[in-house]
Amino acid sequence: MKKKLALLCAASAMGSAAPACAQSGPFAAAPVQIADDTTLDLIVDGMLRYETVSQPDTPLQDADALTFRMRSGAELVSHGFFVLGEAEATLAIVDNYNDTIPGNGIEPYPVVPDPENVELNRLQIGYKSKAGTLTVGRQRIIHDDHRFVGNVGWRQNEQTFDAVRAQGKIGPVALDATYAISQRTIFGIDSPNAHFDGDMILLNGGIDVKIAQVKAFAYLLDYDEEKPGRLVYSSQSYGFRAMGAVPIGETFKLDYLASYARQSDYGDNPVSYDADYLNGEAGFAIGPVGLKGGYELLGSDDGAAAFQTPLATLHKFNGFADLFLSTPATGLQDYYGTASIKLGDVAMMKGLGANIIYHQFDSDVGGIDYGSEWDAVISFKLGAIGVLAKYANYQAANFGTDTEKFWLQAGFSF
Repeated sequence: MKKKLALLCAASAMGSAAPACAQSGPFAAAPVQIADDTTLDLIVDGMLRYETVSQPDTPLQDADALTFRMRSGAELVSHGFFVLGEAEATLAIVDNYNDTIPGNGIEPYPVVPDPENVELNRLQIGYKSKAGTLTVGRQRIIHDDHRFVGNVGWRQNEQTFDAVRAQGKIGPVALDATYAISQRTIFGIDSPNAHFDGDMILLNGGIDVKIAQVKAFAYLLDYDEEKPGRLVYSSQSYGFRAMGAVPIGETFKLDYLASYARQSDYGDNPVSYDADYLNGEAGFAIGPVGLKGGYELLGSDDGAAAFQTPLATLHKFNGFADLFLSTPATGLQDYYGTASIKLGDVAMMKGLGANIIYHQFDSDVGGIDYGSEWDAVISFKLGAIGVLAKYANYQAANFGTDTEKFWLQAGFSF
C-alpha cells in the first residue's frame, strides 16, 4: 500500500477555545475582556490530514485523500448567558477517494467519508450557573467515552445535534438530559444523509465516589419516516457503566471498566428485537508501559437484528479500519488488547507516545469468525501542533474484505 507523506500544517493565532480534537494542540490565551463580566472567546481549529485506503481483494483503486478542515467562530459570555456560533469548512486538496456524495464520479475508490463541505457546525445559546447549564440550539454532545453518544470528532466534518440540553451537579451526583430533533451527520450538506431527524431523548446520570464512577443511562431514538432506511435504528437502550481504579499494594493499581445495556425496538422500527451490550476492560501500567485487555459484545436477537449505537463516535471502537460501523445482524464479539508506551519529551517531540492494538472479531450467533485487525498509533506535539500517524490492517475471514489504512495528520486549535 502507498505510504505518501503530507505536509504538516502550522499556524499562529490568539485565543483559547478548544474543540473536540485530541490531536490538536491548544494555544494558551485568555478570552478577550470586552466589558464587566463580559468576554469574547475566539474559536479556530484546523486539521490537515492525509488518508490512504487499500482493499486489494476488490477492483477498487487505492484511495488517496488530502483534506484540510477549518472551524472558526466565537463565544460571547455575559453574566452567565452565552452565545456561540461556529462555521466548518472542509477542502479536498487531493480527492482520489469516494467521499460518499452520490453521483460525483469518484466511486471507483474506497470510502473516505470526508466530503468537501461548508456548513454551520454550531449555533447555540444558553445559561450557566453554579446549579448547572442549559444549552439550546445546534451543539456538540459527548457522553462518557462516546460509545453511545459522541461528536465523531475523528472525521473532518463533526457530528452535532439540534437539541435542548440541561446539565447539573449536586455534590457527587451529575445529571444530563437532552431532547434532540436532528442528528447533523459527518456527511456534509450535499449528502442525502446530511441529517437524520426524529425525537431523541438522551439521559445520563451518575455518582463519582472514591474508587468508582458509576453511571446509568437511557437513550430513546425515534427516527422520522422521511428516510425509511433509518427506521431500523429506532431503539430504546437502558444500561449502566462503572469505571475506576483498584489499588493493589502501595504503588500499583488496576484500572477497570464494566458496562451493560439492554436494547429493543422503538418507535416505527419495523423489526422487533431485544439485544444485550457488554463491555469489560482491565489494565495496568508499569512505569511508561501500559497493558489493557477487554471484551465487547453487541448482541444479536437470533440473527434478526443486533445492538446498534447510531449516535456514537464509532471509529473509536471495534478497529480503526471501520469495518463494523453498523453491527452485523448476527452481532459482534470483539476481543481486544492494547500495549502502550509514554516516552514523554524526546528532542522537539513533546508528549511522544505509541499504542498497538489487536482485535479478534466473531459473531454473537452462528459461530462466525469475522476476521482480525492490528492497529497502531504514534502521537506527539511540535510546539502547539499536534501530530499523529495511525495505521490499521483488517484481515477478513468471513466478513468484509481485507482493508489497510494509513493516516498522517497535523492539527491546531485555540
